[in-house]
Amino acid sequence: MKVLLINGSPNEKRCTYTALSEVAGALEAQGVETEIAWIGRNPVRGCLGCGGCSKRGDNRCIFDDDVVNGLIEKAVAADGLVVGTPVFYAGANGALLAVLDRMFYAASKALRFKPAAAVASARRAGTTPAIDQVNKYFQICCMPVVTSTYWPMVHGQSAEQVREDAEGMQIMRGLGTNMAWMLQATASVPAPEVERKIMTNFIR
Repeated sequence: MKVLLINGSPNEKRCTYTALSEVAGALEAQGVETEIAWIGRNPVRGCLGCGGCSKRGDNRCIFDDDVVNGLIEKAVAADGLVVGTPVFYAGANGALLAVLDRMFYAASKALRFKPAAAVASARRAGTTPAIDQVNKYFQICCMPVVTSTYWPMVHGQSAEQVREDAEGMQIMRGLGTNMAWMLQATASVPAPEVERKIMTNFIR
């Protein structure tokens, strides 16, 4: 089994990475392979809502000039997913949201029923709405959301300060342990059938 952890911070090895590393360590202690993939600092296109990915049917976005399709390949191959984000203005990083919009439009069916979790890091506040924002991608995609002993957040302005957040680090370890348990508990259980989606709106 393998879990992909996406570092959605523009800073490769600071607060968000530190939190994800603690989750990864707990997963590996339970025999689960991990990979931390960084979204990087290069420009990322937003989703155009063009529907081109649906027409292709190969779990790829029509734009192939940034990090998104590579992350899709890794996520589809993995058994579980953890997405980490810093807090910007009480929400998730905009570049990460652009990545997730395109990932989930292009590959939602291939990601169904994979256990998933969101992790947020902040100096002080905004973690709860950022976690909720990322969790919505999982919830619309039939992905079980893995929990811990508290909302999965850490606090600090540097990697060193995050490591001093004893409760936050414990929450990250609990998240990794719980995800490993969920992966093992469901490994031999076939995913349920999903009904064909009924699309409605509010115009009569």
